[in-house]
Amino acid sequence: MSLEKARERLKKFDADNRIIEFDVSSATVELAAEAVGCEPARIAKTLSFRTNDGVILIVAAGDTKIDNPKYKARFGCKARMLAFEEVEPEIGHMVGGVCPFGVNANVTVYLDESLRRFETVFPACGSANSAIEVTIPELEKFSGFKAWVDVCKGWRAE
Repeated sequence: MSLEKARERLKKFDADNRIIEFDVSSATVELAAEAVGCEPARIAKTLSFRTNDGVILIVAAGDTKIDNPKYKARFGCKARMLAFEEVEPEIGHMVGGVCPFGVNANVTVYLDESLRRFETVFPACGSANSAIEVTIPELEKFSGFKAWVDVCKGWRAE
């Protein structure tokens, strides 16, 4: 079960007891923000893509969209999200609960610059009704991320 995989990863940092499980769905940015009680931008959504080098996750602020030219410049290919049926087998978490904690070994995690605006953010924890509040340094540590990237739009003042 995805929640248990995330819990096992977070246990390594003594953070598993901080997982919040809701009585309602938190499967979308809007639902998660409502469940948590924060602005949608502070929801750390985790997007799954296939690149020429394999499967990656990009954790980004909830008010962003992928900027295709920036993505292509960074990863050398067009942004291709995984199909619904590919997500759980490839990532290790189901759609609605995808998070950067406890993912399959071949998955590379990137954090988008859009998250740096916040002191804390709320990523999911492997299920469609869970989250955890983490600081940005904790997100870096808990996720085992590879690098910060700047591949999103819609969050900077234009």
